[in-house]
Amino acid sequence: MDTRRIGSLDVSAVGLGCNNFGTRLDYYATASVVEAALEAGITFFDTADIYGRGRSEEYLGSALGARRDRVVLASKFGMEMGPGRHGGAPGYVRRAVEDSLRRLRTDHLDLCQLHRPDPDTPIARTLEALDGLVRAGKVREIGCSAFTAAQLAEARAAAGPGAKFASVQNEYSLLHREPEREVLAECGRQGMAFLPYYPLASGVLTGKHRPGASPPRNTRLAVNPDWARRFLTERNLATAAALERLAAEQGRTLLELAVSWLLGRAAVASVIAGASSPAQVRANAAAGGWRIAPDVLARIDTLTGESP
Repeated sequence: MDTRRIGSLDVSAVGLGCNNFGTRLDYYATASVVEAALEAGITFFDTADIYGRGRSEEYLGSALGARRDRVVLASKFGMEMGPGRHGGAPGYVRRAVEDSLRRLRTDHLDLCQLHRPDPDTPIARTLEALDGLVRAGKVREIGCSAFTAAQLAEARAAAGPGAKFASVQNEYSLLHREPEREVLAECGRQGMAFLPYYPLASGVLTGKHRPGASPPRNTRLAVNPDWARRFLTERNLATAAALERLAAEQGRTLLELAVSWLLGRAAVASVIAGASSPAQVRANAAAGGWRIAPDVLARIDTLTGESP
């Protein structure tokens, strides 16, 4: 497994998104996915306090056990966890991180991320609290999620001599290329790593969803009508089918195309795809080794409606 950098951290080019832990997966299924990830060479595990209302962190910490130091452990805070438990106010930042450390059974987070901007707290105050946690050894690097380019620039200016965001995690896939408009360029200016979430468009870019067909049983889009309406659009399904045909022409799968294309973007440090089974983990881990030729990239741009 190739590795890339997030600040001072070396992370596997394909990571594991842990949003299924504690929701779709119980502890035993979580442990089997974690085991498969480690066996496949995945060292970057990304979770959040809000996933499963803390259960994702609890299950992940327990499943890793004594192997915690073999991985780069990332979590997020800031989403609503209960009355007064949200946002980026300094007191809550410290409380949220302590809670995550306890659930994950560790004394530090490798990457601590603000899950979304907090309009009620100046970013300088959040960064000051995070810097204190870095200085205390409880956090190695800090990051953010769902930030615009302007918010990233504001955060860099507000950080002063203190800890700065080393990464940003935004939605990015072959079916959602919005970060190319401004955020990726800002990452380049700041030397930040980019972490795409929904890299497989909630399964649409795996080939499991077909135009005119209902979502397969037990898939995320089968059990969540709101997500199904968002991702299973006529345009998305038609584009995915066209991309799958293009991949097949190259002797590859749609999954390989989706993951390898993202890893070909300069700022992308790791594709953190979720998984609900060991087989999915192994497929994701194996999907990132294709260096896509320039002529194929140009055809991808045409199929996805983007200018080369």
